[in-house]
Amino acid sequence: MEAYSVLMSIYRQENPAHLSLALESMMEQSIPTNDFVIVCDGPLTAELDNLLDSYAKRHPNVIRLIRLKENVGIGKAANIGLSYCKNDLVAKMDGDDISVKNRCEMQLARFAEKKELTVLGGDIDEFESDAEKPFSRRVVPKTNESIRKFARRRQPFNNMTVMYRRSAVEKVGGYRDFRRSEDYDLYLRLLQANYYTENLDAVLVKARVDLGAFRRRASFETLKGCVRSRWYALRTGYASLWDFLFCVCGETVILISPDPLRHWIYNRFLRNK
Repeated sequence: MEAYSVLMSIYRQENPAHLSLALESMMEQSIPTNDFVIVCDGPLTAELDNLLDSYAKRHPNVIRLIRLKENVGIGKAANIGLSYCKNDLVAKMDGDDISVKNRCEMQLARFAEKKELTVLGGDIDEFESDAEKPFSRRVVPKTNESIRKFARRRQPFNNMTVMYRRSAVEKVGGYRDFRRSEDYDLYLRLLQANYYTENLDAVLVKARVDLGAFRRRASFETLKGCVRSRWYALRTGYASLWDFLFCVCGETVILISPDPLRHWIYNRFLRNK
C-alpha cells in the first residue's frame, strides 16, 4: 500500500494526557506511518514541550516537530505542515482525539481500490471522559453524490478522520485563513474542482467533546467563518441563497442560545445518537 504522512497541529492549551493518547493512537496504527509532522502553533507549555520531545526521541525517523515562533491559526499552521509532508497521502489528526487501530489501514485500502479518490473520511464516536462510552455518533454522507449535496449546508466530513491527497489540496490553494471554518472552505473548493470524495461506513476516530467545545463553537469568530465560507459557496454557485440563509441563521441561533439549549440543538439536529 501507498505510504502516508500524518499531520497534526497543536497549541499551548492542549491537554498533555489527551495529546499523549492521540499520539499513541497514530503511532500504533496497524499500518504505521513513516512521516508524522507535528506543527507547534506558537510557544507551548513546558509539559507539552517535554512530551513532544520524548516522542521525537523515541521515533527520530518518523516524528518531526515544526515549531512556530507565534500562533498563526489553524489554516496557516496546516499549510506550513503540508509543506513538510513527505507523502502525497496525508492523514489529519487532532491533539485530543483517538484513532481506531486500523483507521489508516482501512483508508489506504480504499485509496488503493479507488484510484480517483482524493478525500476520504468516516464517522466518529464522541465521548466526554471515557472513550469506550460514547454519548453520540456523527454519521456523515458516504457517496460522492451525497457528500456534494450535503456540503451545500454543512461540513460533509469529520475533519479529524480525513485522509487526502496533498497534491489536490495544493492545486486548489491549500487552506485559507477562515478562522473556525478553514476545513469546510477547503473541502468546498475541492468539491467545486470536481475531485472525487467518499466517507467510509465505519467509525475511524473517537472524538473528545466537552461542554467547553459547545461554548467555543458559539463565538463571533465562528459566525464570521460561517458567513465567509457560505458566501463563497453562494457566490460561486455551489449553494443557493436559501442554503446560505439557512446556515447563517442557524449559526446565529447557536451563538445567542444559552449553553443547555445549545447542547440540545447540537445533539438533536447535528448528531446521531
